[in-house]
Amino acid sequence: MNEKILIIEDDTTIRETLQEVLEKQHYNVHQAASGTRALQLIKKHNYNLILLDLRLPDMHGLDVMEEMRKLDSYALVVVMTAYPEVRTAVSALKAGAYDYINKPFELDEMKELIRRSLETQHLRTEVERLRISAAQPASIKGMIGKSPAFLEMLDIIHKVAVAGRVPVLIRGESGTGKERVAQSVHNLSKRASGPWVTLNCSAISEGLLESEMFGHEKGAFTDAKSCKRGLLELADRGTLFLDEIGDLVLSLQPKLLRVIETQTFRRVGGEQEVRVDVRFVAATHRDLEAMVGNGAFRKDLYYRLNVASIDVPSLRSRDSDILALAHHFLEQAATTMGIHHAQMDPSVNKLLGAYHWPGNVRELRNVMERALILSGGTLVIPACLPKEIIAPAIPQPIVESNTRHLEALSLAEMEKCHIRRVLAANHGHKTRTAKQLGITRLTLRNKIKHYVLSEFLDE
Repeated sequence: MNEKILIIEDDTTIRETLQEVLEKQHYNVHQAASGTRALQLIKKHNYNLILLDLRLPDMHGLDVMEEMRKLDSYALVVVMTAYPEVRTAVSALKAGAYDYINKPFELDEMKELIRRSLETQHLRTEVERLRISAAQPASIKGMIGKSPAFLEMLDIIHKVAVAGRVPVLIRGESGTGKERVAQSVHNLSKRASGPWVTLNCSAISEGLLESEMFGHEKGAFTDAKSCKRGLLELADRGTLFLDEIGDLVLSLQPKLLRVIETQTFRRVGGEQEVRVDVRFVAATHRDLEAMVGNGAFRKDLYYRLNVASIDVPSLRSRDSDILALAHHFLEQAATTMGIHHAQMDPSVNKLLGAYHWPGNVRELRNVMERALILSGGTLVIPACLPKEIIAPAIPQPIVESNTRHLEALSLAEMEKCHIRRVLAANHGHKTRTAKQLGITRLTLRNKIKHYVLSEFLDE
């Protein structure tokens, strides 16, 4: 057991007897004879359970509870009280205590109450973890593909998954399925029964990212009205997936490196070291080596993450898998929409196989969902596909030297092609693309929707 218990009791006999009994059950037990000493310990340690006597020499137990909640809202409190003080115990329950026990009590009764309290806390922690991961995809039983590049990747996934707590770096273009690969690593590892927690390093502002990852103490910043555990603590004994690690701000990179190496960290505004057991899996579409070269990414963090690496192939490099994936996504969409026997015209297969798929698997899935909708739930025909797939010459006019072809395009078609080209050159990074085009990010997003550039649409 790793549970940490604090006994706050001024009676030396009760305090030391409880500590002796609980340590025999392999709990980590601290004790305090006064409210002041208890608050000092709570400030330095994270306790799972606190046994609190209401009558202390320097302050009342309810006052200790009030001050304690400012320091740590995670620990459960069991109040110990003499029989005439039952009303006060009820007040303690209203103030947030988990339960109370009358003194004198039987040791077996106390041990059962402690067991039940810790079980409740474990359930609460699990509910919190489930809430965090509710938006994540379901466990992956298998991945679709038979191409050599795909089978080679699967082999590496199996080898990396069983490599203990070794960090993993997953590289690949946008839309290739890096998160699914990451979850496969988790599901195939000994940590599969543990939590799977995701943090997107590009989706959260720099100011909130540190608090989201490490958690914070009450009063650490203006809106920190209570103590909050970060995703690192929620991922304890499981896997933390750091998506878009290339977007992690430089100021947080040394802190991440430290927790990877030591498995310890401090909450924002905290003094106590928190220890966890977490495997780190990171993913990026960026060239981290180039970023290291120009100082945008720390070399030591790159080497620490890159102990085990997995390269996810682009869809065009596994073209023999395109039709199998297309049929899978079509059936998946049909099930979601309540459509039976969704089918594709054979002529669609040829068009799908000939397209270059800059948005990879994500684009293919979006195309199949759109095609099924436009088909009205009947047969998917070429007319249900986007224009760039039906007429593949149009998407790339800018890079062609055929000026007669350019002159045949409308201004809108030219703009569409130029936006696609700049997005592709920037690997789908919208902020950088908008800056290069001289427009706002919101304007870029609106144009992507207007021109139905499906490979760059947000999921």
